[in-house]
This record gives sequence, C-alpha cells and structure tokens, in this order.
Amino acid sequence: MKAAVIFGSRSDQGIMQKAAAVLREYGVDFSAHAVSAHRTPELLDRTIRELEEGGTEVIIAGAGLAAHLPGVIAAKTLIPVIGVPIASGTLGGMDALLSIVQMPRSVPVAAVGVDNASNAAYLAVQILSVKYPELKKKLAEYKAGMKDQLAGESRIDL
Repeated sequence: MKAAVIFGSRSDQGIMQKAAAVLREYGVDFSAHAVSAHRTPELLDRTIRELEEGGTEVIIAGAGLAAHLPGVIAAKTLIPVIGVPIASGTLGGMDALLSIVQMPRSVPVAAVGVDNASNAAYLAVQILSVKYPELKKKLAEYKAGMKDQLAGESRIDL
C-alpha cells in the first residue's frame, strides 16, 4: 500500500505533516513532494508518472489560494486524489476550498475541510482499506475505541 502527499510549496509543509502523521500511525508507506502546478509543471508531470509507475494508490494534495494542484493531478492520473484546501491569503482558505470542490464532471477530487490534512489521511486509509484487510481492522478498532471513549465522556455534571 502506497500513498503520496503532494503540496504546492514548502510553506504548506506544516499543515501536510498532519497527513503524514496519520499515514505513519496506520503503517501506510508514503512519499512526500513539494511541487507547484504553476511554477514547475514539468516536475509535476514527472512526479505523477513516477508515482504511477511506483504503485501509488492514493494521493493527498494540499494547496492554498487558487489551489489548482489537486485538480491538475486528478486531470493527469487515474489515482484517486484527495484535496486539502490550505488557508493562505485574505480569504481564510475559502478560495482554496471552492477551487478544490468545484471540479468539472469526470475529473473528481475528494475534498476535506480547510487545513484538515489529518482527515485527508483518514480518508486515504479508508480508500486503501478496501484492498488491505489489515487497514480495515485497524480502522474498525480505532472507531470502536473512539466510540467507547466518547460514550464514557457523555455524562456531564452541570
């Protein structure tokens, strides 16, 4: 099982580390790349080819502002892409969110909340769990533990 985490610039690295942490927690091998869809399109093309040839099964792509990176990746590969809108600029990430979710028909990109790279990784793990039973088991255990914890915390003295 392989994933890739791609982000448009090194300034996005702090947000995207949240995805890396979840992937590590679940034992998912991944590579990380800082590649701009606008400034280094040839490098992006080469990176996507290498990911396809290397057996990558899901891509998490983070970008801010116009946030074209996830959509450009989705246009160039059949690997599922999960977009992470990153808050930057004056619009607090709304520009990036809308750019990622408003993809044209037949070029889908899944989207998570602004700066929510950890949720992108959880979604990537769920996608991979369709093929890998050990991931499905880990996810089921995590969700059961979360349910038990929350049930134990539901009583509140006012």
